[in-house]
Amino acid sequence: MVETTQAIMDINGTNPLYRFIKAAQGRCIAMHFGTYDYTASCSITAKYQEMDHPVCDFAHHMTKVALAHTGIWLSDGATNTMPIGPHRGDLTPAQEEENRQVVHRAWKKGYDHIRHSLWNGYYQGWDLNPAQFPMRYAAVYAFFLESYDDAVDRLKTFVDKAARATLIGDVFDDAATGQGLLNYFLRALNSGAITEEEVLATGLTLEEIRGRSFKKILENRMAK
Repeated sequence: MVETTQAIMDINGTNPLYRFIKAAQGRCIAMHFGTYDYTASCSITAKYQEMDHPVCDFAHHMTKVALAHTGIWLSDGATNTMPIGPHRGDLTPAQEEENRQVVHRAWKKGYDHIRHSLWNGYYQGWDLNPAQFPMRYAAVYAFFLESYDDAVDRLKTFVDKAARATLIGDVFDDAATGQGLLNYFLRALNSGAITEEEVLATGLTLEEIRGRSFKKILENRMAK
């Protein structure tokens, strides 16, 4: 768990997270962010201890930079506002409506938090109550499905342009964007938002997609 400021910057002014991974000697495969302990350690008051607070964004980015390309899975924290109505038993129409509003507000907050995590490149998270699952599925699937058609067209075009640039000796300098598109399909497939058949619409094979390198895809295709 990354949940203290000292886990982000130590007394020497350096980020110690990679040293934690080395000290674990292969036993650590993931790091999880502790939203509420971390915000408390930053002196954030209770009302504003939220997953999308700027101090959390700072910790997220520092963690990603420290552990990039290590293979360590990163998971964001959980929304602590429960989608559970305050009233029980035989309810009046007004109480039913109040329960409904409480649940919908909590779902909306959780949905926004998850979308914020995904936007920041945190593709895993966790929940405190089964009633939070609907908004997690909605947020994750919406995040990926909204981009699907555009990502298919752009990745196809990138591969074609790269091939033509190589054939005529031109410079193809947008490989980083191609890698970003490849990352989209890797994450969308891993989340279950899209199927293997939908990935194949890019013109790439599953083996190429799972190779995780746009550069290697181009190199292998140019070598044929």
